[in-house]
Amino acid sequence: MSNFRALMVFRNDDKKIRHEFMDLSPNDLPTDGEVLIAVKYSSVNYKDGLCLTGKGGLVRNYPHVPGIDFAGEVVSSSDERYMRGDLVVLTGWRVGEVWWGGYSQFARVKADWLVPLVNGLDCQQSMAIGTAGMTAMLAVLALENSGTTPDRGPVLVTGAAGGVGSLVISLLANRGFSVTAVTGRSDKIEYLRGLGASDFLSRAEMLVDETRPLESGTWAGCVDSVGGKMLARVLAQMQPGGVVAAVGNAGGGDVPTTVFPFIIRGVSLLGIDSVMASYNQRVEAWQRLAIDLPKSQLSAATTVIGLGDIPNAGIDILDGKVQGRLVVDVNA
Repeated sequence: MSNFRALMVFRNDDKKIRHEFMDLSPNDLPTDGEVLIAVKYSSVNYKDGLCLTGKGGLVRNYPHVPGIDFAGEVVSSSDERYMRGDLVVLTGWRVGEVWWGGYSQFARVKADWLVPLVNGLDCQQSMAIGTAGMTAMLAVLALENSGTTPDRGPVLVTGAAGGVGSLVISLLANRGFSVTAVTGRSDKIEYLRGLGASDFLSRAEMLVDETRPLESGTWAGCVDSVGGKMLARVLAQMQPGGVVAAVGNAGGGDVPTTVFPFIIRGVSLLGIDSVMASYNQRVEAWQRLAIDLPKSQLSAATTVIGLGDIPNAGIDILDGKVQGRLVVDVNA
């Protein structure tokens, strides 16, 4: 196997982060993974933005190859579950954070972290879904498994124009839910409407300074990727027995709320962990994604970039400037 290209992140002695596109050999890859993969596509997620900029303390050892998910073809494997030519997908397991990730034309990882590419999806589509879609599907499954159905009432999606939010809207709308989207980007209303959102709230409307511990019970369910004050406001507005699936903290980790939504209305707050989800959970999620996610909407929510575009994309996603999903063609 010849040398290949990868994006590497370095931290200088002054703690400043820099990026270089490097020619690597197979001997440069981690040695304790059982499966060598020719990466075809990766994607850009919020965590990738943190890893690319050195924020959040996710990357501990430099130099480092980021990219928290990827899809590709098995080149070699010492694990009998995977054979040369198999198409596989990886999301989670702190790949791209503590383990070299997908911003490289080749990757070596542990077999336990992989799942086979599900029928009905190709590698590019799987990365248009990626970690964001896995998280979105796990959140939708959590709502459904907790008894949230379309006849219970509207479902709220915060951070709606982001990668997770966009996919959640499409999944819920395709299942017959009435979806209200919360976004701070008024220019994205028609985009969100095209994904299936029927009503809209501005971020400013949800982040008013003075709120009550309990407000009018409006939402049967919610998928929240913001956290902080947004999540506190959402909890106050849930119907009795309502369910909130928390998937992110773009608005902060502190939630200034009370126990009243939980002890008076029986609201449930469910944490969604897509990083360490089990193999069976991942397979179920991928199977549902292949069936439930309209391919036309997936395409509409996707922009394809090359390796050279990643550093700027990492800044943009942290600044909230990315619409939908950014897929990386690592061979472009």
